[in-house]
Amino acid sequence: MDSLRLTIETDLSRIDAQQWDALAGDQPFLRHAFLRALHDTGCAAPQTGWAPHYLALWRDGALAAAAPLYLKSHSRGEYVFDYAWADAFQRHGLRYYPKLLSAIPFTPVTGPRLLAGNDEDRATLVRGLIAFAEELKVSSLHLLFPSDTDMRVLRDAGFMIRESVQFHWTNPGYADFDAFLATMSHDKRKKIRQDRKKVAAAGLSYRWLRGAEIGAAELDFFYECYCRTYFSHGNPPYLSHEFFRHAYREQAEAFVLILAERDGLPVAAALNLAGGDALYGRYWGAAEYVPGLHFETCYMQSIAYCIAHGIARFEGGAQGEHKMARGLLPTPTWSAHWVAHPGFADAIQNFLDEETAAVTDYLGELETHSPFKRPQEG
Repeated sequence: MDSLRLTIETDLSRIDAQQWDALAGDQPFLRHAFLRALHDTGCAAPQTGWAPHYLALWRDGALAAAAPLYLKSHSRGEYVFDYAWADAFQRHGLRYYPKLLSAIPFTPVTGPRLLAGNDEDRATLVRGLIAFAEELKVSSLHLLFPSDTDMRVLRDAGFMIRESVQFHWTNPGYADFDAFLATMSHDKRKKIRQDRKKVAAAGLSYRWLRGAEIGAAELDFFYECYCRTYFSHGNPPYLSHEFFRHAYREQAEAFVLILAERDGLPVAAALNLAGGDALYGRYWGAAEYVPGLHFETCYMQSIAYCIAHGIARFEGGAQGEHKMARGLLPTPTWSAHWVAHPGFADAIQNFLDEETAAVTDYLGELETHSPFKRPQEG
């Protein structure tokens, strides 16, 4: 018989990086270095309400499976909104926080949360997660943006499932950007070209930088832009300058920086991360307002980069049906929830049943607004 044991690790450095990465796969946000950067720079740490409590399954002393896990004292930085649930708990004199959360902090990207090579080990992780939640007597346990493989195990374990929508672009093998534009409806193609002309008329051109091509000055400018975006919405940024320096140092090849420049000086920047067959749009900002600049920098240039480099998918981040006009189509995403209180679990399940029906209707409505040509358009 194999020797199995489950442990809770509050320090990711206690888990060997190579063993972790072998389970995590090729998504950059799940890499040991990315998560360590979040923790070591204090962005996702107990003092910010993200206390790491990673679940690890060991087989004969080697890491067999694991799950990123946090004890959360709030719901910020999650992109799956449960504030109404927390308010309902409070109104009934019950404590919603702390809760347990399996997710990548500040990162609404679908990927494995039950890091394992088979369903048997995934099921063991799920049982371990529930047992830990019961041991801590927390209100609830949530897994955000799990993969389809995870979803199968979570459904079997009786988790409540919540559906949401993001907007992704897929590449069937376009020869170039013009070939992509040729598939768009006349109105959408015309609007994209008009926006691109406005950006060009403002004297802007673009550079794509990846990995070692990104210098300290470019990374510093990006961070200034990133902060501007947050402050313009009245919020401080989640991530520090130190985090981006640390993460870049540890996995530079995943970083893809798109720079808009005028006369050699940067005006706007979008930072994407690349991994596997996907490019993930994550952060952006600009030093000045230019009509069409956001769409061109964040979406059109990222799509052009994917086409030029044979990348199969571009994920444009959370929410935003305005992205459809740029060729990103609605894509379901999921989260899974366990609630300890039986009465609240029933109430939340009823809410989710109604919400799921509404999301299904919403997806059906979006399908009628495809930005691509209809077959009869030729």
